[in-house]
Amino acid sequence: MPDRSLRALQSILDAVNWRDAPLAALRITPAANVLPTRLPIGPLATAALGATGLAAATLWQQRGGGPQQVGIAMRAATLGMTTATYLRVDGKPVKSWDPITGYYPVRDGWVYLHGNFPHLRDGLLQLFGVPNDANALRKVLAGWSAMEVEDATGTRGLCGVAVRDRAAWAAHPQAQATATLPLIEITRIGDAAPRAPAPGPRPLSGVRVLDLSRVIAGPMAARTLAEHGATVMLVSAPHLPSIESLVIDTGFGKHSASLDLRTEAGNSGLHQLAEGADVFLNAYRPGTLERRGFSPADMAKRHPGIVYVTISAFSRAGPWAQRRGYDTLVAAASGLTWNGNDQPPARLPCQPLDYLTGYLGALGAMLALQRQTQEGGSWHVQLSLERTAAWIWEMTDQLGLEAASAVAIPTETEISDLYAESASVFGQLRFLKPVAQLSLTPARWERGPVPLGTDPACWPATH
Repeated sequence: MPDRSLRALQSILDAVNWRDAPLAALRITPAANVLPTRLPIGPLATAALGATGLAAATLWQQRGGGPQQVGIAMRAATLGMTTATYLRVDGKPVKSWDPITGYYPVRDGWVYLHGNFPHLRDGLLQLFGVPNDANALRKVLAGWSAMEVEDATGTRGLCGVAVRDRAAWAAHPQAQATATLPLIEITRIGDAAPRAPAPGPRPLSGVRVLDLSRVIAGPMAARTLAEHGATVMLVSAPHLPSIESLVIDTGFGKHSASLDLRTEAGNSGLHQLAEGADVFLNAYRPGTLERRGFSPADMAKRHPGIVYVTISAFSRAGPWAQRRGYDTLVAAASGLTWNGNDQPPARLPCQPLDYLTGYLGALGAMLALQRQTQEGGSWHVQLSLERTAAWIWEMTDQLGLEAASAVAIPTETEISDLYAESASVFGQLRFLKPVAQLSLTPARWERGPVPLGTDPACWPATH
């Protein structure tokens, strides 16, 4: 096993106190760095995906299956940090950014604005008094300071941050408030009888997951559970904005229902689904679902034995705990995209905060399921993009930078062996296959992505 991947994996296992992980079952195929960054994304991705594979294999044995090998190819794991980039619909790439999302120079540095959802974009345009034109926005922002932009956007629930270097972020009250938090928190939050694993041919057969999430991190956690056999029900609502390319990319293996939690019927419908659920994934802005009666404590009391997974931008602590955030926003704030005083900041060639947090969220859910089966209880798993960013810095200190970086990410033709294809209602899909391959229960999705709200808000019949 490559030493750097093993050290990153050990960091994950230590974070969740998994002392008896079957490390001997893991096989890693090393590869040179395929990304145009020297951050050690490949070893971290390999470690995170290796941990999820080991957790799935352990759950398989817990339900009576035999030991099996877990294979992770570092090249595939690294590109698993940017699956949306490689998604093709009818042969065409579909990933996109709103034109005003990006970096802007201000009086005393740089800011990053995120407006990929229409209401966030329109809020920024209204705040700065400009039409939907990036050049007009750039001219106005030249007269603002970075702190003025950060404070004004934060106060209004919009997405804008000052672009910092690592040292400046480390001195920030938010970074200091979360410095001692574990990478993944798994906490028992209630009593309940153990749930025996349902029979089935895969590690998560019979496990039902309610997916209350959008964009990438939360949806990827649920997608990862689906690729090991879980039944995943994504719950959305017609009034919530979405990005179709991400609905497709993160929708493999999922059912998709619509419930409006602003109504009594929608609220009741979600609780009815929760009656049959094993995992409840909440990746909305902190407080959104909690205010409607779906907090971890509420769910543990009403649905004993539940595993509740929370994924947030800036964690549960600090002055920014309630602040809205996305991968690129947190990366800009935490120093990951700072290129020095002589070069403008730039987005990373992948979205490691989203994808790493998503895979680690799936790991946390599987470990909590394992503990629930062994000792009972209701469990709360907590992760954040900010804590994942801190882990990237910690691991960079321990592992060092990559020896070299690629000139550009691989082209589609260069990675044709990693692709699969299928027909869908969206068109002919070409997409990256699951990375973690288990020798007895290979990772796969049992259904393709569907448009939001396609399915009824009830669990499908088991066969």
